[in-house]
Amino acid sequence: MKIRPDFLPLSKPALGGEEIAAVTRCLRSGWITTGPVCREFEQSFQELTGAARAVSFTSGTAAMQLLLAALEIGPGDEVITPSLTFASTVNMIALRGARPVFIDIDYPTLNMNPDLLEALITPRTRAVIPVHFAGAPADMPTITTIAKRHGLVVIEDAAHAVGTYCRDVHAGGSGWPAVFSFHPIKNITTGEGGMITLADEDLERRLRLLRFHGIERDAWKRYGKGGNPDYDIQAPGFKCNLPDVLAAIGVAQMAKWPELNRRRAELAGRYLAGLAGIDGLELPGSPVFPHVHAWHLFVVKVAAMSRERLMARLSEYNIGYGLHFPATHRLRYVRERFGDCAAALPETERAADRIVSLPLYPGMSDDDADYVCDAVREIL
Repeated sequence: MKIRPDFLPLSKPALGGEEIAAVTRCLRSGWITTGPVCREFEQSFQELTGAARAVSFTSGTAAMQLLLAALEIGPGDEVITPSLTFASTVNMIALRGARPVFIDIDYPTLNMNPDLLEALITPRTRAVIPVHFAGAPADMPTITTIAKRHGLVVIEDAAHAVGTYCRDVHAGGSGWPAVFSFHPIKNITTGEGGMITLADEDLERRLRLLRFHGIERDAWKRYGKGGNPDYDIQAPGFKCNLPDVLAAIGVAQMAKWPELNRRRAELAGRYLAGLAGIDGLELPGSPVFPHVHAWHLFVVKVAAMSRERLMARLSEYNIGYGLHFPATHRLRYVRERFGDCAAALPETERAADRIVSLPLYPGMSDDDADYVCDAVREIL
């Protein structure tokens, strides 16, 4: 086949005139840090997910960091989570002085296998963090039933899950805290940013304190009309508040997400058809329960050749690719601090050497997707 002259990236944010106009309005307003636009963005997530509350942050990582702090998870505690996730989750657990306990995955979907959960729970277990991997929902009803039985907190890692539904419930809408990410690769973006949806009023109050130095009132309330600039701090906090100028991008993106996700699903369907039947290539599996997949990523598993060889060949065809994710139990500091647990994670180990993410973003054309299919077929 003829190799395309231009490079097809793994991902590209879907930004246009609406986002530019929203940012311009914010800049002209004279208020660019956390304020009314940020609150509008938070409310849009309450409406999307059905959650009673939402708090925005500078990143999904910051959101996870402050949530673990607000829950007072720390030394001696254990947190159960898949190894096949972005390292930031495990980093935040480790930085709290807690211990990550890795649960194996369901190989087809790459989501945690809830059948293995109960056996991993000990008196030290405080929380479970399921990941909605690539936009496919984890089995939340099963996970939450087990967690409630043992008095555990469930934290949904919803970084991939704008538009993800499990049995008609949007990610973040079950009442448990859920962490979203708005990195440029995600289904919607703010450039950088994060969000926690939740139901607990007291937990929301603690999160808002922690995200802005421990100050009870943010700058908008202190310096707006009739505000009181005085403040007190009952406990020290961080500086992780999302500014309005970035939230403005998010507000514009939230008006677009149904169409953006529809296009992602179309492209994923084109991949599923165009890559079917290739020996040594495994396509993404689908949860067996009713769901809506957000198709944040399209992750294949390659068994016909080494992943490194496939990625090198994709580069020759001018095709970008990703690795989501290097298994965190293999990271050097994790092995040195928490020990080698590879033997307990056979399905994670099997997937970890095979997964490759193919280009997927709303701005791709049908011809782009067909080109990737033809290239992968020719390479394998």
